[in-house]
Amino acid sequence: MIRSTREMIFGGALALALGVMSCAPSWAQGMKPSMSSSQGLSSKSQPIAMDPSSQGLMKGPFKESQELSANSQALGRLVATPNNAVQRPSDFIVALVDSDPVTNQEVMIQMQQWLTQMASQKASPPPRSEFVKEVLERVITERTQLDHAREQGIKVSKEDVRQAELSLATRNGLGLEEFRQKVAQTGVSQKQFLLELQNELTLQRLREKEVNARIKVSEQEIDQYLKEIKSQDRSNQIELAQILIQVPEGATAEQEKVLLAKINALKAQITAGESFESVAKANSQSSDKAQGGHMGLKPLARYPDLFVHAVENARVGDLVGPVRSGAGFHLIKFVEQSENNALLSSNQTHVRHILLRASGQNSVNTLRVKMFEIKKRLDNKELDFAQVAKELSQDGTAERGGDLGWVGSGAFVPEFEEVMNHLKVGEVSDPVVTRFGVHLIEVLERRKNTMSPKEQREWARNALREKKYEQAYADWAQEVRGRAFIEYRDAPETLVN
Repeated sequence: MIRSTREMIFGGALALALGVMSCAPSWAQGMKPSMSSSQGLSSKSQPIAMDPSSQGLMKGPFKESQELSANSQALGRLVATPNNAVQRPSDFIVALVDSDPVTNQEVMIQMQQWLTQMASQKASPPPRSEFVKEVLERVITERTQLDHAREQGIKVSKEDVRQAELSLATRNGLGLEEFRQKVAQTGVSQKQFLLELQNELTLQRLREKEVNARIKVSEQEIDQYLKEIKSQDRSNQIELAQILIQVPEGATAEQEKVLLAKINALKAQITAGESFESVAKANSQSSDKAQGGHMGLKPLARYPDLFVHAVENARVGDLVGPVRSGAGFHLIKFVEQSENNALLSSNQTHVRHILLRASGQNSVNTLRVKMFEIKKRLDNKELDFAQVAKELSQDGTAERGGDLGWVGSGAFVPEFEEVMNHLKVGEVSDPVVTRFGVHLIEVLERRKNTMSPKEQREWARNALREKKYEQAYADWAQEVRGRAFIEYRDAPETLVN
């Protein structure tokens, strides 16, 4: 169930079908669009493949001009026709992309979808003449990418589309049939919707394959990025505690060996369960022994560099040392870290689940009904979660009672993680459908932890990749578009004010 980039399921098709804007274009956010006719819409309206917030894709036209939605009937009333102009059919070719026609109604349908979304966000669209040109460029850019995907042999199966549709329904708290009814109420046919979903999956896989491959992050860049972040953290505060065993000036090697053995014995006492504070009060030779060795919450700059370096890779609660200074041997406890800058901290969840996989004998809906019954009995304390997981769960965690351990953000597919993040400790979720099957989820604990060095580097790598994605996407999209033959025909009709 651990997520890979390509398993991120999207909200774009749903957003368009239901009129919900999950990722607005630049001009919908009150910013002037930054695009040329060779680039299409601003890349800010394009998906970010490794986006941690999983906003999803934001796609536009439903491509089957032969099967127009009920929206297209209204579009005929929106097309401006001067009184002295010769009327013509509302659907005509506005451009060719490698001999593949782009029709006026295709552009009009996408415009209507965007207008609906912007209205739901109370955002003002740009002037109509500018708007129609941007939408046309978007349609053309998308068409070039879909053609390129076909050339690259990228295919999306019917099962992939079905799972994506099911995921969208689940993430919106709807059953599959209820979800389809909601889509149909917008005037979008089931066939159109599934075609658009298939296009979204295709484009996502293409972008992940080609755009992600262009983004390179070196170890030196990661080092520099973390250095900059940590330099900002020096305004933060930490609290350390110490136990000091002094080493007299001029001590012999044998004397130092005895004192080192003494402080290691104290460390063993703490490791065995005795409190650091009680050991410090009884044995420490530092001025803060009466406070259990606690040195107070203060900025890193006010601690000796020796101590700061000693706890650099430690977490709150860790015991470090012995560390040798000019005064003697120190045991250092990392007591507390302020939350002024949480960039290098991570929220973690201890979670377990029960998973049932769909099969020919058991459909997803059948399993959901079964899981609702199990949840009801769990809520009533008639069943034990761990025992049910051991007996029924159909994955490798069954023998551990479904325990998935401590996980950070981004560990699971979005529909699983979204539910997990909203559960209270000890609460069991309603059945959750993912591509893996149907889950019941229980959160056991939550904590905030300082990232380990490995986690810090992975976080920095992802942050740098995200920073580089937009430019990499823009360059790639322009190259793909530049290889296509594009011929403009009649200009799309402009919507009336």
